[in-house]
Amino acid sequence: MFVLAIPSVLVTPIIVSIIVAVLLIAGVIAVAASQKRLPPGADRRQVGRGSAPSVGQQPTGGVTTEERPAAGEPPAGPTATAEAPSAEVPAEGPVTEPEAAAEAPAGEPLISTPEVEIPLEVPEPPRTRMARLRARLAGSNNALARGLLMLLSSDNLDEETWEDFEDTLLTSDMGVGPTTELVEKLRTRLRVEGISEPARAGAALREELVALVDPTLDRDLHVDRTGATPAVVMVVGVNVTGKTTTCGKLARVLVAEDKDVLLGAADTFRAAAADQLETWGGRVGVPTVRGAEGADPASVAFDAVTAGIEQEVDVVLVDTAGRLHTKTGLMDELGKIKRVIEKKAPVSEVLLVLDATTGQNGLTQARVFAQEIGITGIVLTKLDGSAKGGIVIQVQRELGVPVKLIGLGEGVDDLAPFDPATFVDALLEPARP
Repeated sequence: MFVLAIPSVLVTPIIVSIIVAVLLIAGVIAVAASQKRLPPGADRRQVGRGSAPSVGQQPTGGVTTEERPAAGEPPAGPTATAEAPSAEVPAEGPVTEPEAAAEAPAGEPLISTPEVEIPLEVPEPPRTRMARLRARLAGSNNALARGLLMLLSSDNLDEETWEDFEDTLLTSDMGVGPTTELVEKLRTRLRVEGISEPARAGAALREELVALVDPTLDRDLHVDRTGATPAVVMVVGVNVTGKTTTCGKLARVLVAEDKDVLLGAADTFRAAAADQLETWGGRVGVPTVRGAEGADPASVAFDAVTAGIEQEVDVVLVDTAGRLHTKTGLMDELGKIKRVIEKKAPVSEVLLVLDATTGQNGLTQARVFAQEIGITGIVLTKLDGSAKGGIVIQVQRELGVPVKLIGLGEGVDDLAPFDPATFVDALLEPARP
């Protein structure tokens, strides 16, 4: 058998040759790898969700912080990186749109703009609104106007005529006390002054009615800012009297007077109440603070007043849930809402919304609300058609609280300040010869 034998003198040169060959091969591989590199400025890797860090990058919280040079610029070395401060990267996740994020000023809230903007409506000026409401009231066929027409058109004011007139006043919800007072004063005046002409009788009746409505009561809405706090108006009342609608219409009235208004949707128990209020606000560009359905109404009211202070608005209107006056627990909650609001700002007005068609039931409601939270004014809605205008006199006489606003109809601008003389003139308009 043939055995290849390598002389000992050749072992060392062979080992050296092998080492040299290995080094040469390694050198060739290194040169080939260097030739495959991209030219300077071509490496613009996008960093996004799910992207793995490239070779040479150090992942930090799942986000690469490697500088990405713009096209045509040499890669920034250690010196360039140290001189140019890198953008801060949030630790919670990778940045998907660094350019957009850089445009938003630090510390400011993000503002979302709706895809479809609702065109803003221009409310009617208060003077125009009041003139139109007077015309509608004068044209209504209410019982009080019919009674006045009957009195002034009678040729002989006998006892039967006066009794019929008194009955008409009672059916208009004027109340026994005011009705008796008006009839006695008017009969005495007509007899003493010898008035028989319908025109003079109408003038005397107007004066007595205006006195009953009481023009001396303060009917101004106290909706001016006090220092750093806005005026806060609570709108209360039982169900289906039109509280939320009145709140929206009142916002229109205030906007027409060039006031900045914010709405608080504290009616969290009625379905879609917050949506309805927000729609009213959107028509005239008034923001609405709302909470989740079933949330604590006092908490929503507190947040609304807080936002009003921060945004430096003039008036915060707080719409409350429809309270049944027979449920003591719900009435107590109204008191809680008021107490919570007053931790941030005083309540300027507590407006009770009454449906004029409810008559004496409205007066009962007014008494309960006055006892629980103390109302400062009344909003009398639906004062047209079948409404009983005598409730204006009755509720003021019973509570000493003025009617400050009246509503006629369902139009967006069918709400205006209440003026005693204008109200009486509108009632007498159909009765004038």
